[in-house]
Amino acid sequence: MTAELPDIRSFTYSELEAFMLQNGEAKFRAGQIFEWLHRGAVRFDDMTNLSLNLRNKLKRICKISGADIAEKFVSKDGTIKYLIRLEDGECVETVVMHYHHGVTICISSQVGCRMMCGFCASAIGGLVRSLTSGEILGQVLTAQRDIGERISNIVMMGIGEPLDNLENVKKFLENVNHPKGLNIGYRHISISTCGLPGGIDEVAQLDIPINLCISLHAANDEVRSSMMPINKKHNIASVIDACKRYQSVTGRRITFEYAMVRGVNDSEENARELTKLLKGMLCHVNVIPVNTVEERSYEKSGDAVIERFIAVLADGGIAATKRRELGSDISASCGQLRKNRM
Repeated sequence: MTAELPDIRSFTYSELEAFMLQNGEAKFRAGQIFEWLHRGAVRFDDMTNLSLNLRNKLKRICKISGADIAEKFVSKDGTIKYLIRLEDGECVETVVMHYHHGVTICISSQVGCRMMCGFCASAIGGLVRSLTSGEILGQVLTAQRDIGERISNIVMMGIGEPLDNLENVKKFLENVNHPKGLNIGYRHISISTCGLPGGIDEVAQLDIPINLCISLHAANDEVRSSMMPINKKHNIASVIDACKRYQSVTGRRITFEYAMVRGVNDSEENARELTKLLKGMLCHVNVIPVNTVEERSYEKSGDAVIERFIAVLADGGIAATKRRELGSDISASCGQLRKNRM
C-alpha cells in the first residue's frame, strides 16, 4: 500500500524548513511556500515564483489538504454558514460573522464530538475523527477566499472539543499567528472548552495571550452532569481549580459560557449559585439562549428570565452579557447543518 503523502498545510514553519532540507531544497523555499499556503493557494501550480521542477517535485512528495464549500447559506443579518467538505468526504461547519470590530470566524476542530453535551447538535453521532492543523486552517482560508475580506478574529467554538485535539490545535495556533501567515494576533483568538483540566493546564503553559472560554452552563454538579456527561469525570470543582491555576499563570480573564435552558438552570437561585462559584475570579459570563435542536428536549429561557438572571449576577459583582443571536434563520448554531446531512 502506498503511504499517504504528508499535508504540507499542516507543517509549522520550522517543520516546513526541515522538510525542504530533507528533500534537497534550500531552506528559504519554506518561506515562499508558507506564504503561498496562507494566501490560500490550493494547488502547487499556483505558486508561480517556484520553478516548474520544484512544483512538480512538491506534487510527488506532499499534498495540500482540501477544504471545499459543500453548502453555503447567508442569513438576513449577514451571517454566513458553510458546510466544508474535507478530502475524505467528511464535513464540518464554519460560520462567518461581521461585527463593527472586524470579521470573526467560528471554526471546528473535530468531525463530531465525544463530549455528548445534551443541548448541542454537534455530539449527535459521536466523534468521527479529529481535524489536522491543516484542515483547521483550511476553514479560515476557504472562507476568507470566498468573502474576499480579511478575517481578523477566530473563535474555536464550532464542532468538536478543541482540547480533545490539542496537539493539532497548537500547531494551528502557531501557524495562523505566524508573521508570514495570516498573522492573526493571539488576543484575537478564542478557544471554547467544556472544561478538560489537563488541557487547560497545558494551554496555560503555552504562554500565549489567547482568550479562554469555559462552557460551564451550571453551577452545581447535579444540573451540570444532566446537561454535560463530561462533568461526571471532571466535576465543577476540578474545572474551577484548573481555571484558577490558568489565571495564576497567565493573569488573563476567563469567559464562562452559560446556555440558558427553561426550567433547568435559569432560576434566580441558579444565578446566586453561579455568583458564589465565580466570586473573586477575573471573569465574564456570556449568557446564551439555548438553541432549539430537534433531537433535544431543551427550550430557551424567556427574555425576562434571562434579564433577571443577568441582574442577579450583576448584583453579586459578576459581569455578564447576553450573546447576540446570529444566523438563526440558517441553522447557524453548531452542528445543525452537518446533522441534517447525516
